[in-house]
Amino acid sequence: MSSQGNIYMVPMNLGDVNDSVFLPPFVLDTIRSLRFFIAENTRTCRRYLISLGMKEFLNEIEIYEMDKHNKDFDYSQYFNVVKSGNNLGVISEAGCPGVADPGATVALSAHRAGIKVIPLVGPSSILMSMMASGLNGQSFAFVGYLPVKNPERAKYIKKLEERSRELNQTQIFIETPYRNNLLIENLTSTLSPNTLLCIACDITLPTEYIVTKYIKDWKNIKIDIDKRPAIFLILKKK
Repeated sequence: MSSQGNIYMVPMNLGDVNDSVFLPPFVLDTIRSLRFFIAENTRTCRRYLISLGMKEFLNEIEIYEMDKHNKDFDYSQYFNVVKSGNNLGVISEAGCPGVADPGATVALSAHRAGIKVIPLVGPSSILMSMMASGLNGQSFAFVGYLPVKNPERAKYIKKLEERSRELNQTQIFIETPYRNNLLIENLTSTLSPNTLLCIACDITLPTEYIVTKYIKDWKNIKIDIDKRPAIFLILKKK
């Protein structure tokens, strides 16, 4: 092959759900055509490829693992296969690579090397929770994890609330699943009664739970989402 290949940002499911539910046929076909991957975790990647019906091709597939602890890692060493005309896929642990994910480093390295980066359609908990929340989708920010301990956590929560009010901007964040219930307690005890909070849990799964209410209403609701993947959104209107 003489022409240069492309790098595809490959989406992964958000949980144990049939792949045809969240991936259109052209995306499935593209993934199944790939034989080279950069993955956040080799074992997870292999398991995912098998779920896509690629078990018989595993011996032909080469997987390079991301160095998540070195932001300056040079991924260009893996790009020779692309320059030889092969396409290469980037796969994270869940959702869309490059979005709140170390796959962004691979994409940037590809741009620097003059390689075309193509995003494939797939589930993103950030966008899907935003879509269903009813909060401001014209202006929103994903801020990742909050500080773990008080008083830093409480101060940061109030800072996000004030930023949301000033900019009319939805603030989106996540938590380690086993601390979800504690975060809900922190939010309901720290945020103003008329601030809106959306809790989105198990997105795309049969147990999916996406509910938006004012903090004053959440205080009267018992909710247990311990150890379940969740994402949180707040909006305080002026």
